[in-house]
Amino acid sequence: MSFVRTKKINKFAQEGSMKYQPPYTITPKILNRVAAISEAIGRLTVLTDQAKALRLRRINRIRTIHGSLAIEGNTLNEAQITAILDGKRVIGPPREVQEVKNALAAYDRFDTWRPETDKDLLEAHRILMSGLIDGAGSYRRGGVGVMAGGRVIHMAPPANRVVHLMADLFGWLTATDAHPLIASSVFHYEFEFIHPFADGNGRMGRLWQSLILARWNPLFADIPVESLIFAHQAEYYQALQESTQATDSAPFIAFMLRMILNTVSSSTPEVAPEVTPEVRLLTAFAGEMTRQQLKIALGLKDDEHFRKTYLLPSLEAGWIEMTIPDKPRSSRQKYRLTDKGRQRLAQLAER
Repeated sequence: MSFVRTKKINKFAQEGSMKYQPPYTITPKILNRVAAISEAIGRLTVLTDQAKALRLRRINRIRTIHGSLAIEGNTLNEAQITAILDGKRVIGPPREVQEVKNALAAYDRFDTWRPETDKDLLEAHRILMSGLIDGAGSYRRGGVGVMAGGRVIHMAPPANRVVHLMADLFGWLTATDAHPLIASSVFHYEFEFIHPFADGNGRMGRLWQSLILARWNPLFADIPVESLIFAHQAEYYQALQESTQATDSAPFIAFMLRMILNTVSSSTPEVAPEVTPEVRLLTAFAGEMTRQQLKIALGLKDDEHFRKTYLLPSLEAGWIEMTIPDKPRSSRQKYRLTDKGRQRLAQLAER
């Protein structure tokens, strides 16, 4: 643990009446990423209902669990996790199968937990680590460090400080007016710094950041950010270490926002390759819309790609129609769903 952070923890221990303020700096990079994520989430929100109807939530949940557990060394693949979800027998290390079952059980309770509640955090840990460690659902009672290549890269605060430090962190989360994208990243970093549990801190920190974000926008319950973190695992740990060395969680915030932005910017095509461009276009409609409004809703920029891949096939299929068919190039031209298009959406929702 850094000397500066140790002094800060001791200071707050002595001055218990002061409100804790995690050290972090809001950089232009962080602000730009918050704005970009908010814009991307706005585009995805229009797809939420149809996405659930197309069972994307199930696909995303599997990818999230796979990514989170893979970071911790679990070797089961997405097909095996799907089989466990379906109640099928899977041949694999018993501990890893148990980890998947626990994660599935935890995500079943996800919508019932409140991110600022200590009791819910402990219950989540109990479910996630059930049958894997002694004392699941309780804060650690001994010292713990983070190892890398046989050396300690972070020594967590003493066990007798954990309850107080977590209370400070929950108090800050309840009172802060920081944007949820920033607040969730700060909480995640501080949680990992405190390392409140004997084991399972990584998966709990990532789970709790998702929970904080889901309270801001429910779409985050279904977006597999964990998959990208797994793909950038070395950077994840490096960002944690850089933030500790700097006594400022800005490097970790910037990293997490980059992961979130990459995920939400590519979420729909990546998690649902079976959803064709035409179907994506149908789900984007909210009444009569211009070509530009549709492009924004779909997150597209290239006009020719949009016209050839999305617009023309849907017009030719009879799923959408022009509001001014006699003047195709009119500046006031808009598009709307036809009865056939609405029937197509209804069929997809029943799949």
